[in-house]
Amino acid sequence: MLHYALVFLIVALIAGFLGFFGIAGVAAEIAKILFVVFLVLFVASFIFGRRRP
Repeated sequence: MLHYALVFLIVALIAGFLGFFGIAGVAAEIAKILFVVFLVLFVASFIFGRRRP
């Protein structure tokens, strides 16, 4: 999922550089949402994934 966030971030940067503001805005928002989802899942798996012997 982090891969998709990075892909959309790159698409947003390229589209913003070329002047496609609508596409850049949408891709940036998708990248932000996917990054936050990835971060929440990472923290949850870090906290709940530990097993104590």
